[in-house]
Amino acid sequence: MAETDQKDAPRATANRSTTPGSDAFKEYISQGWAERPSRASGPREQAAFAAERRARVSALHPTARLVIPAGPAKQRSNDTDYPYRAHSAFAHLTGWGSDTVPGSVLILEPRTDEAGEPDGHDAVLYFREAAGRDSDEFYANPEIGEFWTGPRPTASDVALDLGLATRGLGELEAVLESLDARTLVVRDADRAITDRVDALRLLLATDGADDAEALAGELTERDADLARDLSELRLVKDSFEIEEMRRAVAATRQGFDDVIADLPEIVRHPRGERLVEGAFDRRARAEGNTVGYDTIAASGPHACILHWTRNDGPVLPGDLILIDAGVELESYYTADITRTLPVSGTFTDVQRRVYEAVREAADAAFAVVRPGIRFREIHAAAMEVIARRTAEWGLLPVTAEEALQPEGGQHRRYMVHGTSHHLGLDVHDCAQARRDLYLDGILEPGMVFTIEPGLYFQPDDLTVPEEYRGIGVRIEDDVMVTADGCESLSAGIPRTADEVEAWMARAAR
Repeated sequence: MAETDQKDAPRATANRSTTPGSDAFKEYISQGWAERPSRASGPREQAAFAAERRARVSALHPTARLVIPAGPAKQRSNDTDYPYRAHSAFAHLTGWGSDTVPGSVLILEPRTDEAGEPDGHDAVLYFREAAGRDSDEFYANPEIGEFWTGPRPTASDVALDLGLATRGLGELEAVLESLDARTLVVRDADRAITDRVDALRLLLATDGADDAEALAGELTERDADLARDLSELRLVKDSFEIEEMRRAVAATRQGFDDVIADLPEIVRHPRGERLVEGAFDRRARAEGNTVGYDTIAASGPHACILHWTRNDGPVLPGDLILIDAGVELESYYTADITRTLPVSGTFTDVQRRVYEAVREAADAAFAVVRPGIRFREIHAAAMEVIARRTAEWGLLPVTAEEALQPEGGQHRRYMVHGTSHHLGLDVHDCAQARRDLYLDGILEPGMVFTIEPGLYFQPDDLTVPEEYRGIGVRIEDDVMVTADGCESLSAGIPRTADEVEAWMARAAR
């Protein structure tokens, strides 16, 4: 019977393992198992879309071998790992999402035609397939064994499911040993693979060369070009991705409904923010994979902290609570929605004034979205409203017009973040795209991003009247550029102050 490979031996269990090692036990546990039926009935919906994406990146790097790892499991503590999530580039190019086998690697091998000219790539997925019953892995290895973490799919199942050629992970070693200096790797996906690729490429590239450091820098820059291209590939969503975004937003709406329904219990608890987080995260696990990012449940003055995720404060009547949350589906596509709710069910006059000013800024941003404008114009439209309203309230030392000048910016004291970011597989999607295609990019149909202006008056801010201090408001929606404008994917989630109050009143009945 084959023993577990030492390199895959489980962590920190030798001093407490009671797994039997007798030959009699090994013989008995290796037999008497039923044949398993295939789990794949045909290619999943996203398989064809992933193939098209691979063809596009192949055209950008016609002569390079491309190494796109899913990444290993990440250690949380001792022999406990964080919940696994594959690298987004890997998911985008394979169609594998939450069911990805950790440590998998996609290789795109360049082809040539009869004339020796580039002719696309052959895609092969290397992964750790199901262990046979002639191995002790399935019962003795708590990191990857089936008895401990669940069964893995067979190579034939994955090939049918994803429409990809598949090979065992053990065969990857020979591929890495045979790579050439033109190989490119997604550097941040799997450190061990990146180090191997770096060492082998450098060895090949410096044969007879003097400046190894310069060559290493050049190779790293070429990897950065690949990361950029994979990021820019996601700027415009295909029809599968758009439908997934709709589903993620719909599930997120349910999460907000759950929070509102639980408000009486939330208010009674001394750490009510934690209950908000728990209510939303429960829905995310029920309807999707998990949350797309740590839920922000920021009540009272915590709403002035942009990424408040400690969520350990009370939720008090009379305060506002800012909830920034999104459900991530099994495909990894995530929503990103923010609503600011009056805990008592109705806004005070000053709360409503701030809230409606933020909504006005969001509406101004919505109004300019259409193909052909620059992404930065969305933010500019929202800032015109923020500057005008804060000037009207007497908060600025200059006029709104002066504040909006490049040498001004005083209104940004109350909103230091941007208005929009791309959204998709990552909550801040396309993060490695070039600036001239992102912030300065031209909008195209199929782009999906957020619109999320806010106003935040810190509790210790002496530039604002006391009645404003400690109020934080953000309204965030997910939008898609259409042929002649935009569609709010989150239009079904109440936005105006009146709509929010009615929403909460319905839940209270």
